[in-house]
Amino acid sequence: MPNRAIIKVIQNRDFTAVSTGTSVRQAALLMQRHRHGAAVVVNADGCLVGICTERDLSYKVLAAGLSAEDTTVGEIMTTDPVAIGPDKPFGHALHLMFEGGFRHMPVVDASNRPIGIVSARDALGLEILHFRDELQLREEIAEIL
Repeated sequence: MPNRAIIKVIQNRDFTAVSTGTSVRQAALLMQRHRHGAAVVVNADGCLVGICTERDLSYKVLAAGLSAEDTTVGEIMTTDPVAIGPDKPFGHALHLMFEGGFRHMPVVDASNRPIGIVSARDALGLEILHFRDELQLREEIAEIL
């Protein structure tokens, strides 16, 4: 359900976290090993500073002809990504991802430390059908009012 809290979507799921100094090759290997489409990037205090996605790797490294060994995540990451708190509804995350044109969103605690990643892929299956039905209902109500 779109109203389900983000924490319910990500609970018991691991995520990949790397530092800005990690090579993009090492980040890609970690993402591959864990079958993750993105890695959160943290500073020395463990706070979110960026996100490195498959798109960042392919567009900013591969397509640009950069060395995966010599390029760091800090050089190609998306800085200051939109993040969401664990208590927010999953539907809100879907809306933010749709409006922002991205597919992965870090989930952070009150101290801006990552606790997971929510993905547009999480909406597949019955979840997206319920979301679509809810949006349709809201549109119908708006027309009536």
